[in-house]
Amino acid sequence: MKNWLNQIPPLLGADGPLVLVTVAQAQGSTPREAGAAMVVSATQTADTIGGGHLEWEATAIARALLRDGTRLSTVRFSLGASLGQCCGGAVWLLFERIEPDSALMWRHRAAAVARGDHLARSVASGDAQSAWQVLPGGHAHTGFVREADGRWQFEQQIGEPPFPICIFGAGHVGEALVRVLAPLGAQIDWVDTRDDVFPAELPAKVRTLTTDAPEQAVADAPPGTCFIVLTHSHALDFDLCLAIYRRKDLAYFGLIGSATKRARFEHRFFERGIGTERFEELTCPIGIAGIQSKLPQSIAIGVAAQLLQQRETRLLLQRASQHAASALADAHCNSNGTQR
Repeated sequence: MKNWLNQIPPLLGADGPLVLVTVAQAQGSTPREAGAAMVVSATQTADTIGGGHLEWEATAIARALLRDGTRLSTVRFSLGASLGQCCGGAVWLLFERIEPDSALMWRHRAAAVARGDHLARSVASGDAQSAWQVLPGGHAHTGFVREADGRWQFEQQIGEPPFPICIFGAGHVGEALVRVLAPLGAQIDWVDTRDDVFPAELPAKVRTLTTDAPEQAVADAPPGTCFIVLTHSHALDFDLCLAIYRRKDLAYFGLIGSATKRARFEHRFFERGIGTERFEELTCPIGIAGIQSKLPQSIAIGVAAQLLQQRETRLLLQRASQHAASALADAHCNSNGTQR
């Protein structure tokens, strides 16, 4: 989640003016990507642009801007030469002052991103401040252009890509998994057939469902959902797996258990008409390889890492598809222009 975005309103109330520090452009090897941000007050910071000497320098510059009243500034850092960091790349940082009277507006912006909207930001040298707009959708991206005469323009869309997860089973592993995944921006539906098994306090974006028909939660889940089955009953696990196999638009399908459990389930799947070519859709055992611990927290970390791998791959494919579509559209426009 964009922690800096959520921290702006309370920091404005506690410390007064802030400076939003954004990685406008990242070249080569850098500790954070373009679009990463942190906020700096007179006494506190929230989130990170990568730590180390870069963040120390950025914090010092931000506090100097708070003192002298500068509203906008850009600074280039060479991570190898000027800062002695081993990354070796370079970053442009954008510094923008935020005033206390904008706290309510920032609460609305944070709430918009939390519900799935995007924030579009545009600012250029000579502007008094960024222009912000709430959009119903989009994809996170940044663009930074600097002219030879020193003028620059920065555009950004801020939003969380969809990360829906449906977890069946509110036992120890289920709870550990929810605790690990929730801070990563996952929208979690947590399902169990038993009453009074969910903890009293839940992270944000976690919805619980107690139902005698958990298979319906499979049918109701949005496209691209990650399904994780780890209930207290092997019979219920099997029925849920059958329901998940009816979906053809899932992002991940994991079942807790051993290789022996998988083999037994696959035999029964085949008897129920599931083709062997679909067995590869199932991940069982779950979690990345090399973690032998059976502690719920260890299992949860391994599964979370596996889901993040899947998510990153999907995002890379989506970006490649978007770039290809954009290049095709540009080529088509150029071709039409040449014909005319």
